[in-house]
Amino acid sequence: MEFIQALRGTRDILPAEIGYWQQVEEKVKDILGRAMYQEIRPPLMEQTDLFERGIGEATDVVGKEMYTFRDRGERSITLRPEGTAGVARAYIEHGLDKIGGIQRLWYKGAMFRYERPQAGRQRQFHQIGLELLGSPHPRADVEVIALATDILKSLGLKNLTLFLNSIGNKTDRERYREALVSYLLPYQASLDADSQARLTRNPLRILDSKDPNTQKIAQSAPSILDYLSKESLEHFEQVQMLLNDLEIPYQLNPSLVRGLDYYTHTAFEIQSADLGAQATVCGGGRYDGLVKELGGVETPAIGWAIGLERLILLLKELNPPPEFKPDFYVVSKGEKAEREALVLTQRLRANNFRVELDLSASAFSKQLKRAERSGASICLILGGAEAESQTVKLKWLTSQQQETLAIHDLLNTAQKYII
Repeated sequence: MEFIQALRGTRDILPAEIGYWQQVEEKVKDILGRAMYQEIRPPLMEQTDLFERGIGEATDVVGKEMYTFRDRGERSITLRPEGTAGVARAYIEHGLDKIGGIQRLWYKGAMFRYERPQAGRQRQFHQIGLELLGSPHPRADVEVIALATDILKSLGLKNLTLFLNSIGNKTDRERYREALVSYLLPYQASLDADSQARLTRNPLRILDSKDPNTQKIAQSAPSILDYLSKESLEHFEQVQMLLNDLEIPYQLNPSLVRGLDYYTHTAFEIQSADLGAQATVCGGGRYDGLVKELGGVETPAIGWAIGLERLILLLKELNPPPEFKPDFYVVSKGEKAEREALVLTQRLRANNFRVELDLSASAFSKQLKRAERSGASICLILGGAEAESQTVKLKWLTSQQQETLAIHDLLNTAQKYII
């Protein structure tokens, strides 16, 4: 019988790799916790209208990539393709704006987009995201950028570049949109097929095209920075000044527009030179109109998301997998010794030690070989004699030295044996 395989575009994260994921999650929880960000866990599926209204029907995400279906109640349901819209919906639904002036939130979890699978990009992919809602100040922009930088650097990443742009407010973008379309129309036939379709629907996305010929045409396009209002320009200049204060280097990139309609003012990406074509490990920006668009009060906000699959690819290149090995490996032989070994194992675990109990009931020689492969420094051995005398034999697996202790003495002094 043919076995069932994982769906294309999904993958199993196996124990040999999971240490990288846990390392990232622990760093994020620590760094964001110290900055007073609290975790939020929105559902994986939402009403389709949330994304059509929030992200924009003209975007590739909504138009081409969403997993949408009718449930048994004939409601249109979508597996979330990104995290910000769900957080904004929760912010409105639960009145989070009323319990404090500024909400600092973060999330982690799976997202779903129907894309061509490739290295670092899956149809089920994972993100860690941050959202700061309630502050229009450039300091908020720089705070979230600084936290993303702290997280990536704390993981040992190098060769990172922060790319920065402003896409202004709605009026700025409309004026720029007209200028961009006027520039591109004479080149319409030379654009790639996707860009030709975007020319009337979402022309700013043409600036993000990966087609070489389209990129060449876009290089001479008008810059959005020339269409910013005085207010938008002042905001952007303050962001740059504050980044300089924190000594966070950046490069201006007027072609950086991000792919979702809700972005306003500051847009940014952090890219790694070690990732090749799929270089972006973190992307985000300000989205001052999204909460109002979804039915809430006007709320300034900014956030970002880190793609975990791409980040893990980088970490694998830089570091060996984090060690996952026991403090003690417990072997036993004989009915009474096996019972005592189980009790000892549980008591050591209750005292915060990592303990692996051999459950094979095989000969001591085979159990000891498994103990050596486990990575533990010390093997705890219980046979019939030890079970009767309530003792345990400690064997150092590198030096082969042995010592016998009363079980209660081991429990009281176990910490001193762990390097």
